[in-house]
Amino acid sequence: MKDVGMWRPVEASQWTLKAAGLFCLYLRCGTAVSVGERGYSHRPVWLIESDCVRSGIDLRECLILSTSSSILNLICSDVLVQPNISVSSSMDGVFQDQQQRFQVSKGSNLTITCSVQPQFPGGSFQLRFTSSSTAFNYSQPAVNHSAHFLFPAAEPAHQGNYSCVYHVYTFSLNFSSESRVLSVAVPDPTALIIRGVVVPLTLLVVNVALYFYCKATRGQRPSRQQNMELVDCNLNVSAAEEGLDEKEGAQGAE
Repeated sequence: MKDVGMWRPVEASQWTLKAAGLFCLYLRCGTAVSVGERGYSHRPVWLIESDCVRSGIDLRECLILSTSSSILNLICSDVLVQPNISVSSSMDGVFQDQQQRFQVSKGSNLTITCSVQPQFPGGSFQLRFTSSSTAFNYSQPAVNHSAHFLFPAAEPAHQGNYSCVYHVYTFSLNFSSESRVLSVAVPDPTALIIRGVVVPLTLLVVNVALYFYCKATRGQRPSRQQNMELVDCNLNVSAAEEGLDEKEGAQGAE
């Protein structure tokens, strides 16, 4: 601990993992991983009663200058425990699509649950929602280290990204940790009907129309081979007529 520019170790008696967790939280070092003691020769230390830490007052008010050969050996994690987020539905359950979104039936009861490991008492949860067109925040106190955010009738407007932020206020400081992002999709049944029925039916009608159009077009136009035969016939007729004219001209000259 540091007080008035002075660093000293902390005396290690009567420290539990739970009390040490509050100590780590105050130091902005996350949560307590382990707590123990190490032996040294007598040296100046800060004596901090664990009951004083649990009371929630400013930690500097708990400092008492003393000497000891038992030094607190505390390991803290570097961040607060990440809260969990989950989704449930009253109709047809919930499943993930190819885009890793949780599909929820329109009109069903949609519940987003935030929870955290029971390391510190109290706190609150903030549910953050963002979509392509809007953003909202909802807040609830943590009850048994969790909170349930209920949307009675899921609508396409509820489609977007959700995350839980866990807030803890202690030692006159605010601490928070955010969960992973959870994507929710609420497909419109009308759109699914249009996509599954109307679109294939439209394609079928177009294909049938194209078939009859092509068939009618073939009946009206001669084929390429017929056109070539007509051209050859015309050329032969023209050549014969020219030969006949030349013969008649020669006989007239005689």
